[in-house]
Amino acid sequence: MSRRVAASPSRAKDGDAAPEPEKPSTSSATDDVTTPIRAKVNSRKKPVKTARERSVVAIEPEGWEKTLETIKRWRADGPPAAVDTMGCEKIADVEDDRVNVDGDRYRRYLTLTSAMLSSQTKDEINHAAMRRLRAHGCTPENILNTDEDALDAMINPVGFHRRKAQYLRATAKILLDEYDGDIPPSVETLCALPGVGPKMAYLVMNVGWGEPTGICVDVHVHRISERLGWVAKDVMGKNGSPRKKTPEDTRAALESWLPKREWIEINPLLVGFGQLTCTPLRPKCHACPLAKDGSCPSAFKENPASPESAKKRPKLELKLEGDDA
Repeated sequence: MSRRVAASPSRAKDGDAAPEPEKPSTSSATDDVTTPIRAKVNSRKKPVKTARERSVVAIEPEGWEKTLETIKRWRADGPPAAVDTMGCEKIADVEDDRVNVDGDRYRRYLTLTSAMLSSQTKDEINHAAMRRLRAHGCTPENILNTDEDALDAMINPVGFHRRKAQYLRATAKILLDEYDGDIPPSVETLCALPGVGPKMAYLVMNVGWGEPTGICVDVHVHRISERLGWVAKDVMGKNGSPRKKTPEDTRAALESWLPKREWIEINPLLVGFGQLTCTPLRPKCHACPLAKDGSCPSAFKENPASPESAKKRPKLELKLEGDDA
């Protein structure tokens, strides 16, 4: 039997345009920097209206435990996905001289930086950009003292690299001025950084701080949750008419019934499943264990790939979050 439970209201709508941050402060220990932040990127954003202020009702799906365990076994026994070796969760798994100096603080900054670059960018490209930043010196001090053009060249070809170079420098100044070079310790304060939205903030809290404050819902988690029937595809809007569910709606719904012990792992688990099997276009239903055991209600209903076409590398679904979440 399915049971109806009330979801916790979500914190911010994934897809809303992020407010323009305010102009960086002019009084700080970093005032002697000779390469000014040229972009119209302000150091602070206005508070983002949270989706958790809405009333969300979710139904705990019958048999979700079996489905989740099947996905875990399938991922463990199959080939690695890009997220398994090059995702934001893996960026901080590094050993270099800076780790010996700053330790956890350095790893947290790497996680935040990688998350900021990840929007509209494949894991492989993001990973390569982070390697170049690490070789250059990926610390708030060094990023702030790096000319914007040089920084842009280092992170190119990540999506919206020029804007992200601006965001990185503005964020570095905030971290040095207000957090002693560390990263903010909450979703709310992370979301106040330029270019950071809820999806990034939850990922950074989960990975950087090791605190499961919320589920990181990207396009893969959002899509697969809908296909599995874990969340509804539409929700009731303020005017009483149905509207399309957003990733933040999905997060609130999942958090209402998924045990907290699963909140951190669910993102890389489903992202990899989405990269390899449950792809955005022409999903490989013929090779999916959930289609074979009948637990996926969407199996073979969304123009699935043929066994022959499965040999081709899928095009990953991308979504920019730096400005819109």
